[in-house]
Amino acid sequence: MKNPVIIKSFPNGLSLYLDEEMDFNGLLDEIALKFKESAHFFKDARMGISFEGRKLTEEEERRILDVITSNSSLNIVCIIGKDDETNQDYIRALQQLDFHRQEMENAGQFYKGTLKNGQMLETENSIIVLGDVYPGACIISAKDIVILGGLYGQAYAGGNGLEGHFVVALEMSPEKLKIGEFKYKTSEKQSKWSIKPKIQPKIAYVKDSRVIMDTITKELLNALPV
Repeated sequence: MKNPVIIKSFPNGLSLYLDEEMDFNGLLDEIALKFKESAHFFKDARMGISFEGRKLTEEEERRILDVITSNSSLNIVCIIGKDDETNQDYIRALQQLDFHRQEMENAGQFYKGTLKNGQMLETENSIIVLGDVYPGACIISAKDIVILGGLYGQAYAGGNGLEGHFVVALEMSPEKLKIGEFKYKTSEKQSKWSIKPKIQPKIAYVKDSRVIMDTITKELLNALPV
């Protein structure tokens, strides 16, 4: 019988090859065993993950992630899909956001899931959202906001009144965005769902008493007043 679960690594990520015919509960047991055996190798690394060989529902993906985190110290920060260009943007974002990793881990929190119309998430800490913030949804942080997904709703960062806070998203198209006392002014109202934009991780921060939104580059991060 072939191995029902195979783990392969690539820079900043893992590919999990899954048998398409095996009973799902049995597959979960195999995944638990694999990650328990390799826990010493991956330690507490931050990685993206892709699922290969088997079509999974969102619920099945969630259960697999729960098994992985229960049997290892891995921090899975996003699920990577089939689109090579999108994958590279996710990996690049993970690498470029590493400048703020220690602060976020010490004082921040994670939220996995999508915020939909009418939902609000509020915290006194910095927060990393593993999902999208849809139109009509709102996320509020006294410190910083990092969205490993799309920001299409509202985001308010820097509510503690201190300088140097920011908002980051892999896709940045907010209805409203505010950092401290400063609001980001969009040029015009536009549809967010008719054409899917090219993914360009962006950061919004305050400079010269106004909110600036820029594409993330290493040079920009080195020059930021945060």
